[in-house]
Amino acid sequence: MPEQSNDYRVVVFGAAGVGKSSLVLRFVRGTFRETYIPTIEDTYRQVISCDKSICTLQITDTTGSHQFPAMQRLSISKGHAFILVYSVTSRQSMEDLHPIFDEICQIKGDIQKIPIMLVGNKSDDTQRELDASEGQALASKWKCAFMETSAKMNYNVQELFQELLNLEQRRTISLQVDGKKSKQQKKKDKLQGKCAVM
Repeated sequence: MPEQSNDYRVVVFGAAGVGKSSLVLRFVRGTFRETYIPTIEDTYRQVISCDKSICTLQITDTTGSHQFPAMQRLSISKGHAFILVYSVTSRQSMEDLHPIFDEICQIKGDIQKIPIMLVGNKSDDTQRELDASEGQALASKWKCAFMETSAKMNYNVQELFQELLNLEQRRTISLQVDGKKSKQQKKKDKLQGKCAVM
């Protein structure tokens, strides 16, 4: 179990070309690039709210290649939550997630309390090989959450990361990506330090 720290580490796995980097960049920077650039490993940081204090959401965008098994094991051992991405245009990309999921189970042991999100990316593409029901069926088998996304169209990207954090049971975490507070929080902040007549 990773040590409790001010970092909350999310690791993104999936085959080459499924859109891992596109999802992460769309979430962190709000950008999308059409060209494919292979990743070895990149880490992005975002400030979030964690147990009523500020912490860093650290997103590790891993390689889609199988050339770095030691890096994959290290990412799993340090990770708090996992996003397993396949492309709805490639049945093989879903198959490629099976050994990764097995390794997460092997390294983490009991995964019932570990947030895992299975993600079918490129949902905007018309050249589908996989239906949403197939992703849902695999998620049910693995007892994890499921969502379809499109990094290109910015569909369900923010929701993906929020939902993943909502699955965390060991601490209370929420995205405050744009720094805006909810109306309730604003009201609480406004009342703080003021007297109320009862």
